[in-house]
Amino acid sequence: MKQEEGTWSISEVAKASKVSSRTLRHYDQLGLLEPAYTARNGYRYYGEPELLRLQRILLLRELGLGLETIGEVLDGQADPVEALAVHRKWLLAERDRLDRMSRTVDATITALRQGAPMSAENMFKDFDNNPYEAEARERWGDKVVDESKARHAAMTPAQKQEFMEQADAANRAVLDCLNAGLPADDARTLAAVELHYQWILRSWTPNRESYAGLGRMYVEDARFKAFYDKYDERLAGYLGEAMTAYAQARLS
Repeated sequence: MKQEEGTWSISEVAKASKVSSRTLRHYDQLGLLEPAYTARNGYRYYGEPELLRLQRILLLRELGLGLETIGEVLDGQADPVEALAVHRKWLLAERDRLDRMSRTVDATITALRQGAPMSAENMFKDFDNNPYEAEARERWGDKVVDESKARHAAMTPAQKQEFMEQADAANRAVLDCLNAGLPADDARTLAAVELHYQWILRSWTPNRESYAGLGRMYVEDARFKAFYDKYDERLAGYLGEAMTAYAQARLS
């Protein structure tokens, strides 16, 4: 079969992208990047859409996402131009974060050379990682956290606003059950918790154990409890108990 016009062989793609042919074949096996067509002799050929998808794969890989998560992100973005615009925002945000960290390191170097003291606060001033991320990775693993970060990064500003409104509606529905004096395992309370569970599903998919564990975290972690205390100082404990009841009744 003659090579079609406007396509590149796997060796040509490997040379241009600096991605080995072996890696490209691995991406094909995973269903992450299939060639435009495969000739009768087994040679793979790629068109412009495949090269654009490869570019996006490499961008997301640079941002630290795993291959499974990258596949989910790409499959959820139909318009390649819009998708690349989103990825560009991520890259610019990462550049700005690294620039801030670089300035902090520069200040540390200067302080060390001058023998001047540097406070711990200033030493870690621009290391602005999510304070919950390390704990989340320890509890639920890198895959869950990477997927959640990817889903949130792909949201538009309007979607992020709607996401927060959905959380608020779920919290208020549970609070209504609390104020009505309903037991945490009442059917009406579990229906309200269903709203919370559906909200969580937009970030990750917990099982019975992890969803109940998240409820315990709301109670035991002062940072989470302080958030729910803004609604009612009883809410964290009630929600945690209701989440455990929901997990036992409806999750596997």
